Amino acid sequence: MTALAAQIAPDLTRQQQVVAALRAFLPEAALLFNREDVKPYECDGLSAYRQTPMVVALPENEAQVQRILKTCFDLRVPVVARGAGTGLSGGALPLADGVLLSLAKLMRIIGIDRQARTARVQPGVRNLAISDAAAPYGFYYAPDPSSQIACSIGGNVAENAGGIHCLKYGLTVHNILKLRAYTIEGDLLEIGSDGLDAGGYDLLALMTGSEGMLAVITEITVKLLPKPERSQCVLAAFDDVTKAGAAVADIISAGIIPAGLEMMDKITTGAVEPFVNAGYPLDAEAILLCESDGNAAEVAEEIERMKAVMQASGATEIRVSHSEAERARFWAGRKAAFPAAGRVSPDYYCMDGTIPKKALPRVLNTIGELSKQYGLRCMNVFHAGDGNLHPLILYDANRPGELARTEAFGAKILELSIEVGGTITGEHGVGVEKIDAMCVQFSAPELETFHAVKRAFDEHALLNPGKAVPTLHRCAEFGRMHVRAGQEKFPDLPRF
Repeated sequence: MTALAAQIAPDLTRQQQVVAALRAFLPEAALLFNREDVKPYECDGLSAYRQTPMVVALPENEAQVQRILKTCFDLRVPVVARGAGTGLSGGALPLADGVLLSLAKLMRIIGIDRQARTARVQPGVRNLAISDAAAPYGFYYAPDPSSQIACSIGGNVAENAGGIHCLKYGLTVHNILKLRAYTIEGDLLEIGSDGLDAGGYDLLALMTGSEGMLAVITEITVKLLPKPERSQCVLAAFDDVTKAGAAVADIISAGIIPAGLEMMDKITTGAVEPFVNAGYPLDAEAILLCESDGNAAEVAEEIERMKAVMQASGATEIRVSHSEAERARFWAGRKAAFPAAGRVSPDYYCMDGTIPKKALPRVLNTIGELSKQYGLRCMNVFHAGDGNLHPLILYDANRPGELARTEAFGAKILELSIEVGGTITGEHGVGVEKIDAMCVQFSAPELETFHAVKRAFDEHALLNPGKAVPTLHRCAEFGRMHVRAGQEKFPDLPRF
């Protein structure tokens, strides 16, 4: 996928038709179409790709969402749903001929059930706001993306977001019970149940991570967890990135499942330390942050086991947080890694491959070699415990050819992830960024199955078209006719 060189202007006649239809039931302030008004919606967190939408709709309630969708269906207008716009794969990239449906105003916490340990929330509620609201009852919401202060729960569901604590507590899909959503035709879907399971196919899992391609979510019931009695974090420094990667596998193979297990390399800690003053050892080639939570006895025992494994794996320094303030300081740098990249580079491109933990040393070494090959620095910061990589490729979009080189570097990382038995995404989604990499990971029959699911929900492909799942002809054009079991993945498609 090449970044958009020039934006496409809207068809003014079509724009006027759509605006007139939506004005029949939306207040004037809820409908934007002048260029200066829609400009702020031209991209999500992946700013390398930009396109101003034809129209932006800002509904204030579920009924308005339903009517917007039904109106767009009747007019055959594509719709892209958007939350807080913090996504990093271009999943909320608008269309020049479509409606950008912002759910930012649906930000109400409907209720918290202390007995069931659940919260019912609208999609525009910020991730961190759920934990803030649950805190007086002794609960919190476990998935905690680094952008949790800003990202919305609707977007978390759309991308199946994770976070630092997903190793122990799971991704979004493991922490929700029910969804209310509307199809492009305006039909209500109630998916999941208040119990641990629901009859029939697991549509809750299907909808989670579907990137706004199947339905628009208007309400989520999330699970809440009791706050642990104690949380402590171990910071371990290593003089070699490979040793740090091997230590991750050693911790898991020792039967320890930390609440969080994160890694940052030297270039990352160097960028982060002046930003947050976390006290990181800047001479280390890599550091690990490994957290334990539970009751006091459990944490004390697990911390000692963690320290023993890290020492045996070659750690040159080990620190343990002895207060909540110190623990928060350890994590502050990891949470601020992405914005800190702006201190050392005009632009960055964040990848999201996931690999088996045993492959970490090989992959990290290869990323280092690719960095030299492409002449681009790369900050390695990621959810080491579950193998979810977030290499931040640093570049300058103002330098001719540098973005294209960055994209090529990123594509190599994704192909490497597949090669070692992993996948092209762990929590950021595919969007437009990784759509060509889908051609590498999946065969033609597999992609056609994805399209069949899409048609079952959205026959005319009006919800977020052109995202996540490539057409078979796109894969042919992409030119990556990989061999699987001695056969080409796309044998019957013409070569372009």
